[in-house]
Amino acid sequence: MLSRLGPRAALAAFAALAPALALVTPAAAFTDAEKAEMGPVIRDYLLKNPEVLQEAITVLESRQQQAESAGRKDALVKMKDLVFNSPRGVVVGNPKGDVTLVEFFDYNCGYCKHALADMNALMKADPNLKIVLREFPVLGPGSVEAAQVAVAVRMVAPEKYLAFHEALLGGKGPADRARALAAAKEVGIDPALIQKQATSPELNATLDESMKIAQALGLNGTPSFVVGDDVIVGAVGFDKLKSAVDAVRKPVAN
Repeated sequence: MLSRLGPRAALAAFAALAPALALVTPAAAFTDAEKAEMGPVIRDYLLKNPEVLQEAITVLESRQQQAESAGRKDALVKMKDLVFNSPRGVVVGNPKGDVTLVEFFDYNCGYCKHALADMNALMKADPNLKIVLREFPVLGPGSVEAAQVAVAVRMVAPEKYLAFHEALLGGKGPADRARALAAAKEVGIDPALIQKQATSPELNATLDESMKIAQALGLNGTPSFVVGDDVIVGAVGFDKLKSAVDAVRKPVAN
């Protein structure tokens, strides 16, 4: 069918697939008559070859993923010190570890609850791994309240943060200020000390910093992980996280 058209009209027909194929052809390059001729030809071609659209969508998605990955890597290069070494991130595991794994989490995230076991297993399996925990409250006001209490715990009793973190994230029911304070009390922290930090600018400054990093890296969900120059989104399990850590520690030779 396309062979009956002139070269310009044939090109126009394929240019109609530009959104999917990421081609660029100025609309002004074709006359009104050529544009009118394109429609039926394109429709007929796609009806006879619908797999072309799926192929184009697959290519488009692949290119978008590659672009997102490249953007994340560029942002990570610029923000490397902030991501891995900011004092506002809570360090667990080995503070002097040779590989750093950063987790962005929300206390109301069910997938983060599943990932808690993976993170604990990683710490036990890899004594040379540094883990940085980042509160990233994206699931509503309760998440923000719980995260603010968590930041206050870091400020008043950093040595008990991990126990608090496990108690709150591993507990049942929605997390909010009341549940977070109860978790703090459960691990031996006086809630009154937490209450004294309620107006500290450090609470929002810490959460704002996490949001800034997440936005730059294109993170929009939890849990998300950063290790080396790789960003991993979702509760991918112990094996994948360990493989990512091992890949940073022992880069594959080209």
